[in-house]
Amino acid sequence: MTRYGPMYGPDITFLGVDRCDLTDPASFAGADVVILGAPFDGGTSHRPGARFGPAAIRQACYMAHDGSRPSLALRVDGLKDIRVLDAGDVECFSGDLETSIRDIESAVHTIAASGAIPVVLGGDHSIALPDARGVARHHGFGRVSMIHFDAHADTGDIEFGHLYGHGQPMRRLIESGAIRGDRFLQIGLRGYWPGPEVLSWMAGQNMRSYEMTEIVHRGLSECLTEAFAIALDDCDGIFLSVDIDVCDPGHAPGTGTPEPGGLSARELLDSVRRVCYELPVVGLEVVEVAPPYDHADITALLGNRVVLEALSAIARRRSGEPWDPRRPLLDGR
Repeated sequence: MTRYGPMYGPDITFLGVDRCDLTDPASFAGADVVILGAPFDGGTSHRPGARFGPAAIRQACYMAHDGSRPSLALRVDGLKDIRVLDAGDVECFSGDLETSIRDIESAVHTIAASGAIPVVLGGDHSIALPDARGVARHHGFGRVSMIHFDAHADTGDIEFGHLYGHGQPMRRLIESGAIRGDRFLQIGLRGYWPGPEVLSWMAGQNMRSYEMTEIVHRGLSECLTEAFAIALDDCDGIFLSVDIDVCDPGHAPGTGTPEPGGLSARELLDSVRRVCYELPVVGLEVVEVAPPYDHADITALLGNRVVLEALSAIARRRSGEPWDPRRPLLDGR
C-alpha cells in the first residue's frame, strides 16, 4: 500500500529527538518512550482542526530543536536522561474513523509491547479509544487505570448516529473492558454536558469525576491525592489522557469545544508532573489542540509543555532520586 507520509505538517520530530520506524523493531529497541502522532479529527462535534495538532505540538518551542530540554524544577533532561524517539504520524483520513482507530491502536500496541511508553499527540479525543485499548492489550484488560483531564466526560452513547466520536471514547473503553469504570478518574469536568441519562450511566459504572466546583472547594491537590489512591488500587499502570480543553479558554483557546472556567496552565502542568512522577504511567496522550483557533501559539505551546513535563517527571521517577518541589533552584547542590 502506498504511504503518504506526513499529511498535516512538516516532517519533523518532537523537538529534534531521533526518529524511529514502527515497521523496523530494531529502530526502537530499548526505547523508554516513543512519541506517535495521531492527526485525526473526524470525530469532532463542533470545530475541526485537531488534525494539525501533532505538528504544532512537535514544533512549538522557541529554543533549539536539538533533542535536549533540561528541567529547572526536576533537574533532569527529559529528552536525554531517558531514551525518547519519535515514530512520526499514523496516516489518518478524517472520513474513515474506523480505519483510523484500527491503525492507531495497532501502532500504540506495537510501542507498548516493545516495553516503551507510547506518548500520543492528537488529534481529537476519539483517539482515546485506540490509545488506551492499545496499551491495555499489552498490560492486560482491566489492569490499567485511567486519569483523564477534561472539561467533558466523553461518555456519550450514540452521537449523530454513530458509536464513535470525541464525545464517546470513554464509554466505549469501559464497554470494551479495556479500562474498568471503577478505576476511571476524571479531573476538571464542568459546563452543561452530559445530561442526567449519561450521568446515571457513569454512576452505574462507579466512575469518579471531579467537577470544577468540587476542585475549587476541596483544592486540586487534595482531589489528585484521592484520585491517585483509587487509581493504584488493584491496577498495574496508569494511562494519562489530557484534553487541552481542561484548561480555561484563556489559557488554551485553540481547541474545538472550549468551556470557560477551567484549570490554569500552571495547574495542569503541576498536575501532569505529579501524575508522571508519583504513578507508574504506561501510556499518555495529549489531545484536542486545534491550531486554526489558536492565538500566538498559546495552546500549542501548552501542549508541548505538557509533553515535556510528563517526560521530565518520568525521567526523574526513573532516576530513583527523591524530589522536593520546595527545594530552591540555586541551593549549591
